Amino acid sequence: MATTNDIKNGSVLSIDGQLWNVVEFQHVKPGKGGAFVRTKLKNVLSGKVVDRTFNAGTKVDFATVDRRDFQYLYRDGEGFVFMDTTDYDQITIPAGTVGDAANFMLENQNVQIALHEGEALYVELPASVILEVTYTEPGLQGDRSSAGTKPATVETGYEIQVPLFLETGTKVKVDTRTGDYLGRV
Repeated sequence: MATTNDIKNGSVLSIDGQLWNVVEFQHVKPGKGGAFVRTKLKNVLSGKVVDRTFNAGTKVDFATVDRRDFQYLYRDGEGFVFMDTTDYDQITIPAGTVGDAANFMLENQNVQIALHEGEALYVELPASVILEVTYTEPGLQGDRSSAGTKPATVETGYEIQVPLFLETGTKVKVDTRTGDYLGRV
């Protein structure tokens, strides 16, 4: 069993029978009193985010999470089919587990999947992906009512806000964590 000194971003803790992913942590040593660790934890299954404070040196239970590289193959009804890039085994993950990552996944794209005791916890995408704009209205010259942006649909069916000068068929870089437009490619 490890202590709070071993906590890092991305660690998975087992607290009261539930798995919690460490989003942020901060070691605090006030001038008066004992040191402590302030953390922001995200429930792996429900996505709920909570703040939790541990006294420094407290024992915490780390869950063994295996992060492996997979390739997204296709959507199969309510699930997504992935192939392990090392042994070519295929697994189907329910849409609820994939979550918002489905908005940015293209077929044959490599992703990381966190597994705990053979069960998929979440799908981790690269920080940004390149997608093609499949539909957007033409931008009107001089239209600044929407701060110079307009809605655009990308090839996965997800809608993002892009600058007025972009047209259908343009490839754009999109942040997978926020869904924001990052630039043209």
